Amino acid sequence: MTLRRSGGALVAALLLSACAGGVIPPGAAGPVPSRPPHGAETATRPVPATPRPTLPVTPPSTVTPAETANAASTGITRGPDVANLIPPGERSRKALQAFRLSCPSLMRRTDQSGLTRGSDWNNACAAASSWPESSANEFFSRYFEAVQVGPGTAFVTGYYEPEIAGSRTRQPGYPVPIYRRPSNLIDVNLGLFSDSLKGKTIRGKVDGSKFVPFDDRSQIVSGSLADRGLELAWAADPVEFFFLQVQGSGRLLLPDGGVMRIGYDGQNGRDYTGIGKLMKDRGLIQAGSMQDIMAYLRAHPVEGAAIMNENKSFVFFRELTGAGPLGAMGVAVTPEATVAADPKYVPMGAPVLLSLDRAEPNGIWIAQDTGGAIKGANRFDSFWGAGSDARSIAGGMSARGSALILLPIGSAARLAQN
Repeated sequence: MTLRRSGGALVAALLLSACAGGVIPPGAAGPVPSRPPHGAETATRPVPATPRPTLPVTPPSTVTPAETANAASTGITRGPDVANLIPPGERSRKALQAFRLSCPSLMRRTDQSGLTRGSDWNNACAAASSWPESSANEFFSRYFEAVQVGPGTAFVTGYYEPEIAGSRTRQPGYPVPIYRRPSNLIDVNLGLFSDSLKGKTIRGKVDGSKFVPFDDRSQIVSGSLADRGLELAWAADPVEFFFLQVQGSGRLLLPDGGVMRIGYDGQNGRDYTGIGKLMKDRGLIQAGSMQDIMAYLRAHPVEGAAIMNENKSFVFFRELTGAGPLGAMGVAVTPEATVAADPKYVPMGAPVLLSLDRAEPNGIWIAQDTGGAIKGANRFDSFWGAGSDARSIAGGMSARGSALILLPIGSAARLAQN
């Protein structure tokens, strides 16, 4: 995912993967954006809701290997009329805006899920271009039908675009280097060497006549890339930068009041080790939310530094300009309307209707992004934008319930004939 390549959901990424960054040295106190005091952050209290039950399904007669499975092979079940499913509120209007942005790419993409063809979306996209946002529910009801992929049991987490204090130049209060991608970081397509390795890649560097792993996180944090002109910018707070790396994109709030947006530009090729899982397994934290992890890192800087060094992964950045942040479809993701999904199970650009045990995410979203931890049917990651509210909601988002994919009218009948 362009916005956040190092993990899928924020909490899932912290449990399944981790990113680089240090911890605040004793006595260091750089400028930080407006937010609650260190350790005082809390996730937004969930608004409970009763999810719609999943639809009964008939298991497929044959089992498809995981590496080739997709939505079509998993099986779909037709859902109720869309008009009876959409809850009231602003989400449909935002989803219509996001759907419009997706249409040019949606109509020419090859759908990995096996559910649609590019031309299937022509009528809906043509109507969306001029459809009044005030009647967005009617648009989705008129042009789409609902299907459930597999058992339909959904799990939804959240992500956001972090805002942290940063500077384009090194100066007092901004000690943490944010690195560009090094020119000697090389991607190797192993499929070029052996058919048995098709689809596999490795990343490293050349050392003399050998290809070796690139520097790991502890080496980079200790200065292995220093003084090579790779410093893109400087962060004030290593803990905040750690979370920005988990997201893979964010905003640097500059000393002069300006904003510099940065986005993922590669990773050092080292395996992820989930610091959240390590911390939970060791009894250091309980719930495992972003807020829990951040509070512990701030309260135990020495131990926190050692824990983060157990993860060898490190993320590199580039400056972003124009609309953004961008999702996997190459279009700007829309706060409270974009979800990351697995393209093998959801057509990229398709509407998704969520009914969960937490009210905030319920309604229509558009699948415009992907993520390393977002795998399988009915697994989604909801995008909440930037700012303190987005940070608070995304940091504690963990909702379960049911999901339906909205396909162009007639798609389900065609799939039933195949």
